[in-house]
Amino acid sequence: MPESSDSFLPRIRNTLESEVLALQEFVALLAQEQIALTEGRTESLLSFSEQKSTLAVRLNSLAGQRDSIMGHIGLPPGKQGVESLIDSPVKDRTSFETLWSKISSLAIEARELNRLNGELIGIRMQHNSKALETLLGSQASLDLYGPDGQSARPGGRRIIDSV
Repeated sequence: MPESSDSFLPRIRNTLESEVLALQEFVALLAQEQIALTEGRTESLLSFSEQKSTLAVRLNSLAGQRDSIMGHIGLPPGKQGVESLIDSPVKDRTSFETLWSKISSLAIEARELNRLNGELIGIRMQHNSKALETLLGSQASLDLYGPDGQSARPGGRRIIDSV
């Protein structure tokens, strides 16, 4: 790592701290979304989606800033660059390690919450689909008597009965 790297270390640390905060906000939002899904409050899903998109843009921007700063001191982008920084003899290296550990664990937690929320949405969609099928199917079963006053079986009549 170049000698001038010390001037970039506070900027990298600040960016990592910002990433931790944004990821904590993202995880909290996913937890709120999960509660809404389990309580059946689907009207709030659009708002959650918009908020998640905004946070995802911010997280990508922060990762880009981190990669850019690390590039100035000769480190590769992404995980490899941060791990190289942690493995190097920089001062206060443990703070970088702690921040990166938080980022990694929050990313895993966010991924799992997002996966579970996706499953909950899938279950909700199946439930709605079955309810719709039942409602549409029940419309045919409400026609209990034919035009001749005779009872009709739900599910339709034979062609010969209509003659």
